[in-house]
Amino acid sequence: MAHDFRCPERRQTFLLPPDMRDWLPEDDIVHLILDAVALMDLAAFEATHKLGGAGQAPFAPSMLLSVLIYAYSHGVRSSRAIERLCGRDAGYRFIVGAHVPDHTVIARFRRRHVERLEAVFVRVLEMCRDAGLIRLGLVVLDGTKVKANAALEANRSAATIDQQVARLVAEAESTDQREDRLFGPDGRETLPKALARREDRLARLRACQAKLERRAAAARQQAKIDARAAEEQATGKRQRGRKPKPADTAVDPDRVANPTDPESGIMKTRQGWVQGYNAQAVVTPEQIILAAEVTTEANDVQQLKPMLDLAQAVVERVMGEDAVLGAAAADAGYWSEDNAASQTAECELFIATRQDRQQRAELRDAPAPRGRMPKRLSARERMQRKLRTKRGRAIYRQRGASVEPVFGQMKERQDAGRFSLRGLVACRGEWHLQAATHNLRKLHRESVRRARSATARHPNGHRTKQRTA
Repeated sequence: MAHDFRCPERRQTFLLPPDMRDWLPEDDIVHLILDAVALMDLAAFEATHKLGGAGQAPFAPSMLLSVLIYAYSHGVRSSRAIERLCGRDAGYRFIVGAHVPDHTVIARFRRRHVERLEAVFVRVLEMCRDAGLIRLGLVVLDGTKVKANAALEANRSAATIDQQVARLVAEAESTDQREDRLFGPDGRETLPKALARREDRLARLRACQAKLERRAAAARQQAKIDARAAEEQATGKRQRGRKPKPADTAVDPDRVANPTDPESGIMKTRQGWVQGYNAQAVVTPEQIILAAEVTTEANDVQQLKPMLDLAQAVVERVMGEDAVLGAAAADAGYWSEDNAASQTAECELFIATRQDRQQRAELRDAPAPRGRMPKRLSARERMQRKLRTKRGRAIYRQRGASVEPVFGQMKERQDAGRFSLRGLVACRGEWHLQAATHNLRKLHRESVRRARSATARHPNGHRTKQRTA
């Protein structure tokens, strides 16, 4: 039995081992992240920096990228929080050493290289391939709503946006006239900070105006086309005259847009309405993400073919030109007759025709079909029949267990339920970073499992002799 408590000696000279490699256990994910980034070609990242000139040397892109991936793997996305952790957390300190980056450096690096993060995602996939984690034959497609870096309450109607644009334009003109009187027409060399912020807000408001005008025009044009088609179907005769012309650009005052992030939209989730984007992913049953994308369309039905085409292109790039997806499963959000008709020899489709709960109940209770498929069945009936087969049941059963845990892990473990950046391009890059981080975590988990299994089999570091019968 112990005779006293164990207390720390905070005045001792060395609080950490002199070798940084001894700060963390060998199976910490930081080692895998550093090794993975070291294998990446970061020439495009490095090309944005000019070396050899005066001033302080820039931070290495490999270090900043490693910090970002490590932070995202722990659900930390705030650049200020990352800066604090780089000064006090052993994992972050292991990456940066004594050179702690400022939060502005981290934020600018992430924003500057959002379009290059897709290449990082593909490179991580290649590492998963080398580890044998990618198995083709079945993929699962699904989408999840991710909140934008904008409040739902910030949405404004077209009339309100018009008023704000007019007010900002008037304020800008008044400021220009006042400065011209004080300094002359050529005396304003730099834009005041207040005016610069006003110009930025004015640009976002005008982007909202353009978005609302496009949306209103498309809605009115579609309404005219639908009305003409309905009339022709009701009378059985083709209407005379020209087809409906493009609608005018007058904006419906009931439509709204978000000045904080004009490209985001109002989307419905199980928990209610959110301001956000529709994030898509194609995954394997082993929960490896093969393709990731972000769209502004709230509905999934238009995403099936583009996402499967993207996944096929990525698979060919990573696995070789002969690689094919095999089969794809998706829930009822992707059902349409056009999507069912897009099936190819390389990718057979299994799309639910009912809501997931109803579909699972039908596959559990309905008997399996027998004999050949009748010729006069509709596209929906043919898909329902295929799902009730033994193979269809087995494939669709893997859908929920494959993709839904991926979204759950990303949102809970990596805090991927909300984007930090704004704009479709930036959010797409951040989603690729989240997907790459998820795959690296899967790769790390598998490498740790294999290492422990090898240690359990060969505890002394050499292969034990097998007994002969």
